[in-house]
Amino acid sequence: MRTDFEGVFCPSITIATAAGDIDAELWGRHLDHLVEAGINGVLLFGSIGEFYAYPLEFKQQAVDFAVQRVAGRARVLVGVGGTNLDEVLALSAYAEQTGADALVAVSPYYFGPSDAAAERYFGAVCDAVDMPVLLYNFPPRTGSDLNPSLVARLAAAHRNLVGIKDTVDTISHTRKVIAAVREVNPDFAVLSGFDEYYVPNRIAGGNGVLCGLTNVEPETFVAMHRAWQSGDYDRAIACARRISSLMAVYDQADLFISAIKEAVRVKGLPIDTSIREPQVALSESQRAAIARILA
Repeated sequence: MRTDFEGVFCPSITIATAAGDIDAELWGRHLDHLVEAGINGVLLFGSIGEFYAYPLEFKQQAVDFAVQRVAGRARVLVGVGGTNLDEVLALSAYAEQTGADALVAVSPYYFGPSDAAAERYFGAVCDAVDMPVLLYNFPPRTGSDLNPSLVARLAAAHRNLVGIKDTVDTISHTRKVIAAVREVNPDFAVLSGFDEYYVPNRIAGGNGVLCGLTNVEPETFVAMHRAWQSGDYDRAIACARRISSLMAVYDQADLFISAIKEAVRVKGLPIDTSIREPQVALSESQRAAIARILA
């Protein structure tokens, strides 16, 4: 069981046809592009993958498809977020059976669990499988925060809990998570969920990023990571500046998923950019703005 999660990971957009089926050709091309660019791993059904909007059967089909397409060239992570624990555990078991490399579990949202409830919930996911599990902290969307002491307690209690995606727009939160969790597991991976936090994350002792713009310019993220690893900090910072300029893409849509899908289309992959309901379609002016940012 590989438990090292360092580098640049992509929460893949879910690429479907207008009829709602998996678009095997275009999603396959997208996954190939990510792998060939050097991405360390691909996450299915993160927030950008619209995990909240697809039924279990579709997710199972997508796991089959992605594991076969990636074929060991990069890690395949499966997002098992949901408010129905039975479905969460069913997808977890399926991902393990199919040969995925890790699970990524976000807090059950809407009610926002207490620390005690979160420990039971994530403990149930960890205990249900014998594969690596990463937490996913996204307080603005879930209504609760996986605070540093909670993360440390969970890591101490579950040997297969090996990392966290910390999507909090302040590096101080991530820094405190790193400090707390490394006392119980020095190898625990801490990834930032914000694209522009790669360098601050590494300075704080973290392991990299799991972030949406990797769908759009994976080469830039990979170049930044490799430069950092080799000590070429001037090159890493140059890549970080490019990523900082691309952050404006997120602001060009009612929901950031639409913006990322459109950016992928502008880059040359002719995908259907619609997202699952509820959605607000991009206007022509928004599409034009995304194209200008990418240019």
